[in-house]
Amino acid sequence: MTPFNIPLAVLTDSYKVTHPFIYPRAQKMVAYGEMRQAYDKDPTDNRIVFYGIRYLIENYIAKKWTLQDVAQAEVFFSTHNAGFTGFPFPKDLFLKIVNEHNGYFPVKIEALPEGTACHAHVPAFQITAEGEMSRLVTYLETLLTMIWYPITVATLSRRSRDLIQAAYDKSVEQESYWSLESRLHDFGFRACTSIEHSLNFTGTDTMSAAFYAQFQLNGGDPVANSIPASEHSVMTAFRTEKEAMEAMISTFGEGVFACVMDSYDYQKALDTILPSVASFKLEKGGFLVLRPDSGDIVESVLLGLRAAEKVFGCDVNKKGYKVIRGCGVIQGDGVSYQSLAKILDAVLAEGYAAQNCAFGMGGGLLQKLNRDTMSFATKLCHIVYEDGTKRDVMKHPKTDADKISLPGILDVVRNEQGIPMVHPRAESGVPHKNNILQVVYDHGKVPLSATATTSSTFNTPPATSASDSAGSTTGFTLSTPESLHAWPKFSVIKERVQKEWEALPKTFDPISSALREKIKGVMSAGEV
Repeated sequence: MTPFNIPLAVLTDSYKVTHPFIYPRAQKMVAYGEMRQAYDKDPTDNRIVFYGIRYLIENYIAKKWTLQDVAQAEVFFSTHNAGFTGFPFPKDLFLKIVNEHNGYFPVKIEALPEGTACHAHVPAFQITAEGEMSRLVTYLETLLTMIWYPITVATLSRRSRDLIQAAYDKSVEQESYWSLESRLHDFGFRACTSIEHSLNFTGTDTMSAAFYAQFQLNGGDPVANSIPASEHSVMTAFRTEKEAMEAMISTFGEGVFACVMDSYDYQKALDTILPSVASFKLEKGGFLVLRPDSGDIVESVLLGLRAAEKVFGCDVNKKGYKVIRGCGVIQGDGVSYQSLAKILDAVLAEGYAAQNCAFGMGGGLLQKLNRDTMSFATKLCHIVYEDGTKRDVMKHPKTDADKISLPGILDVVRNEQGIPMVHPRAESGVPHKNNILQVVYDHGKVPLSATATTSSTFNTPPATSASDSAGSTTGFTLSTPESLHAWPKFSVIKERVQKEWEALPKTFDPISSALREKIKGVMSAGEV
């Protein structure tokens, strides 16, 4: 049962429940999932960042089914068919999952290592089901296909970092490059339907993501942070904006803090109120971030930078760009991949270094995308029939060649340049010795977290509030039934993304010549 009291048996699409009755009897079936297209169908860059399989495995796949799950599912299915009649579902297989497989879904899942940078068409995961359980090979497709979301967000975030990094290369001195890590800030929690994000930058206001990554994925080592900031409700609660800004400076002025500037009149706030609090801000000595939240997004940033320069002054760095003293701008309204590029171009054209600006990306990072943004799909690729006959399977619709799927059991092997390539697995079924697809789940066995201690727990810092037990610690127990190998720490994943992404060519066809020959063979056999 999930935390929302939904039986695990119904965490799929309705039609999936009927497929075990339709699939031919088989000894084994294999399916795989892939991103079929570049981000937003971009012809100039088909790189992707693979991320998110651990979350799906630990929170959905590696959960024990119970007899209660099956019983509740049966009640649901009794009225789920058209006319509120009984819906066909494989009760016999569900009961065997509980009684004969210790409650764990009886498949093996291989996946790319978290943080792998590759190109479209490289398999993200591969599912193998055997014996009578072969009929459940694509039952988990609905859950596993959810990986389209973290992959798409991670890829968009990484591409956004490329834009900012290019602006840094042009306008920021090397000793200030450390600030690149915080230039894109996750503003998206309030727009989302889930609570876990974060990978390419250290800035986030989505605390759930920072908490999850820090304590579940990174051994307690912090991975993201934020700064104090006002909002319109705070600003309008004061009789004047000047009073509101003075309160912010009084409370947070010794550090980095942000103040929204357009609750009433953005231009007036820049021209009148900012100069009126400047001496107080300078007395405190911190760093003030001005936040516009309406109007033309490019012009709003430039207005903020001009006003900050006028009030606080600036220095010209070795690359000839202005760096404002103790003040900057964060644009958090309407930021997308496209608008981000426009703002950066305008900022540099105005003579300001890119470090003067940060960006808050919410809906543009986490919501204005969907499964079709990179065309994620899961398809059957291999079957061994009951009589032992083997057949490689592929989809190749004449009306849409972009939806082709790949035939056969697959391996992913790096070529001499380190680029992941897709190869057919040997007829023996033994994976290539350099296959980077890793077994991340096998009939209940999952990788043991590298962040866990020998007791599979770790502790948060001691409690400090009076309401907590004196000196106590709070432990987290990892939900891994049995281990295969260790998940890497989150910090290792971030390093992998950075290294592998920059090493890849922007466009590349990862289908090996051997797999192309197999595709030709399947097609010439008249099976597509």
